Amino acid sequence: MNKLNSMKTKNFSFLILLTVVMMGLYSCNKSNLSLLPNESFSKTVSNKHVDLYTLKSGDITMQVTNFGGRVVSLWIPDKNGDYEDVVLGHKTIDEYIDFEGERFLGCVVGRYANRIANGQLTINDSVYQLPINNNGQTLHGGLKGLDLVVWDVESLKNDEITLTYLSPDGEEGFPGNLSIEMNYKLTKNNEFIITYSAKTDKQTVINLSNHSFFNLKGEGKGTINDHVLQINGSYITPINKVLIPNNEMLSVENTPFDFRTPKLIGTDVNGEHEQLINALGYDHNWVLDKKGNNSVQLAASLYEPNSGRYLEVWTDQPGLQFYGGNFFDGSGEGKYGNKHKYREAIALETQHFPDSPNNSSFPSTLLNVGDNYKHTCIYKFSVK
Repeated sequence: MNKLNSMKTKNFSFLILLTVVMMGLYSCNKSNLSLLPNESFSKTVSNKHVDLYTLKSGDITMQVTNFGGRVVSLWIPDKNGDYEDVVLGHKTIDEYIDFEGERFLGCVVGRYANRIANGQLTINDSVYQLPINNNGQTLHGGLKGLDLVVWDVESLKNDEITLTYLSPDGEEGFPGNLSIEMNYKLTKNNEFIITYSAKTDKQTVINLSNHSFFNLKGEGKGTINDHVLQINGSYITPINKVLIPNNEMLSVENTPFDFRTPKLIGTDVNGEHEQLINALGYDHNWVLDKKGNNSVQLAASLYEPNSGRYLEVWTDQPGLQFYGGNFFDGSGEGKYGNKHKYREAIALETQHFPDSPNNSSFPSTLLNVGDNYKHTCIYKFSVK
């Protein structure tokens, strides 16, 4: 009996030792995190204070500035526990204000994410003209959208920040005083949860989204065409040469847009399909295959085989804009000295459809007085 108990004790000790060793093998090495200093973002802009805020939970460390609600850095471990910053950004606030290259890095976009044809919309027979800032269209809210304003920090915790902004009636041509609250929260399950809410005192339109650019290898580490993408969408809203929808739905069946089964982004991106030619690659809205209308559901996943990093995108919105970095030209510089190059980052923007105010068949983006706009987006990270 004593011999049996001794054997059990040895076996139990071995299991404990094995568990400790395995935990060590898969533990995260945070020694290579290179967090940006707060003083590089401390500035007064439009008589309001801008700063940099660091959030941590689970295996995620994220830095956010209240200038445009921008995700500046997002550190995620790979399958070996080594960290990389997987979003594009700049190392100082001045580079965001006087930007070169891509304007919409890591920010909230609105009041209307995506494009509005000719910068015009009609609400109750009233025509509103918005600023034109993209091939004769209004893109992401106009010349000075929500990405270029200073948000108020309503509350701050170790893993969460709440930002608010009052967009005055007529700002960038949009009607109504729009009161917006935006919350960024990290969880122990390695989720980055974004929730938006908004109210107006005059009927208006609204479509907010986050415009983080991801490269799961790390910022400036090369092409995203070798990432594996899956999108739960059977249709896209096809676009013309200025990227405005034509009020139709196009089935992805037997097209380069069929990502219902995971495939490499680069498999078909250089094909001769008219839609690829119009957008110079992928820059389209997928109509998500939703079960019901308002619940948060899996929209897409992104996988980088070498690092093992895996990203899931969950949302309650009807659409997902997949943009493959077709317009990056190397003019912008990242946080670690690498240029922002052609097709080296991907945006996966949960949203309503582009130009919905001018397409009655699309889900409505009208916000009435007394109603509350709600939107949830979850970026969930893991390794495979």
